[in-house]
Amino acid sequence: MINQTEYSDNTSLYTIQLPSKIESITIVENFIDELSAKYGFSDEIYANVLTCLSEAVINGIVHGNRQNPEKKVYINLEVIENKRLIFTISDEGEGFNFNNLPDPTAPENIENLTGRGVFIIKKLADQCIFNSKGNELELHFKI
Repeated sequence: MINQTEYSDNTSLYTIQLPSKIESITIVENFIDELSAKYGFSDEIYANVLTCLSEAVINGIVHGNRQNPEKKVYINLEVIENKRLIFTISDEGEGFNFNNLPDPTAPENIENLTGRGVFIIKKLADQCIFNSKGNELELHFKI
């Protein structure tokens, strides 16, 4: 399920393929726990990575792949010199217009039960980049 490759230039690559089921989030949580133990995340980095990855994967499962069990959510992670994490999370959905999301802090949206995930991700990750289609997200964290 989780593949890891080590390179001589102090880079490690991890790849995960998740079925589009809400229960797959447990795999993500366990993966972040393992990364935190291996790379010594601070409490803040741990919380930020866990929150962002959980939000991104849930969005991919629910909104991107519409919980279609035939579709997957993919996570790739590049760890550079044990100092930087670059996650790429993608789904097999149609994508969305990430530039046209309602502001969850606006008075008319403040009581909505959904619509905060991308806002939270942008606040917690050091960098957040969507592909043009909107079905792939790259997240950067300094550790």
